Amino acid sequence: GLGASVWWPCKDHMYDEVDSMQISVNVPSKLTNVSNGRLRLIERIGDTKTYHWMVKNPINNYGVNINIGDYVNFSEVYDGMAGNLDMDYYVLSYNLEKAKKQFKQAPMMMKAFEHWFGQYPFYKDSFKLVEVPYLGMEHQSSVTYGNGFQNGYLGSDLSGTGWGLKFDFIIIHESGHEWFANNITNKDIADMWIHEGFTAYSENLFLDYYYGKEASSEYVIGTRKNIMNDKPLIGHYNVNKEGSGDMYYKGANMLHTIRTLINNDEKWRQILRGLNKDFYHKTVTTQQIENYIIDKSGLELTTIFDQYLRTVKIPVFEYKVENGKLSYRWNNVIKDFNMPINIIVDGKTQQLKPTENWKTKTINFDTVKVDVNFYVDVKKI
Repeated sequence: GLGASVWWPCKDHMYDEVDSMQISVNVPSKLTNVSNGRLRLIERIGDTKTYHWMVKNPINNYGVNINIGDYVNFSEVYDGMAGNLDMDYYVLSYNLEKAKKQFKQAPMMMKAFEHWFGQYPFYKDSFKLVEVPYLGMEHQSSVTYGNGFQNGYLGSDLSGTGWGLKFDFIIIHESGHEWFANNITNKDIADMWIHEGFTAYSENLFLDYYYGKEASSEYVIGTRKNIMNDKPLIGHYNVNKEGSGDMYYKGANMLHTIRTLINNDEKWRQILRGLNKDFYHKTVTTQQIENYIIDKSGLELTTIFDQYLRTVKIPVFEYKVENGKLSYRWNNVIKDFNMPINIIVDGKTQQLKPTENWKTKTINFDTVKVDVNFYVDVKKI
């Protein structure tokens, strides 16, 4: 938040990424510096050493980091979409054995996210996990880690479903930012939901890849209890003002709702991969992301984005069943809100297209269940 200009002279704004960077850090000879990119040279100067790191890909200011500690290193080579990817791990010496066990999730993450999002965006700069004394951060090609070598978020499950204990939150979440934040970067911090919404959503895509779609759905639905709906996800433009902290889990549940609407997982996967390919190493606006998903999905999603990103109102699906007729409508929605919704009647899924005016439909059962994959409130009248 304070900004990169505290550390070095720069244009301290995300819309202007440098195309490459050399980072040189002088440290006492017994310590090690780890920064972004690849280590080019260690220069010995008296009882000190200068580490020279080279970043060959565009990088935003807040993705740059400097770590200095009594580090030990281990590494592996991952056979990825673009060939061999060097994956390096730097931890304090007394945590080496814990790290060797816990960091086995790093190549698992890479496999799942290359499946969903396409090629890891920084092969030239490698991938690193670096232990730090804080929780973690998505520094480009140098993801920092302080989750205590345990699954969950400091050992807890943010979804309350049990699925959040199947993975190390910091390894998965902060690495997901390599695609959404570091590859695709917002031009204005008001659009920070692009970084955090998609990356929070990446947590349940990791689960989807290894545990299946039902686990994935249960997890993301479970995170709804963390949503405050205090202010819109999009902040105020041009004044360095981000939106609500709901950008994580409200953003993720909006994306999960859109996936449900598309109802074609391969098509949805190609949209996610297409975003990372077509906006490769670029800065973007919310409007560009919206237009891309609308265009590639073929669905009219404009009012859905407006509802979830620009208001705090959660759509309410109101319904009543009388004399074999189902009456239904949307309430608490913006003008012309037109999201279809799935209901389950007698075990069979049907799609309704509610408006703000009551509509009716003949049904043979009194029990109607709304598909929980839609992030809406339901009210039976």
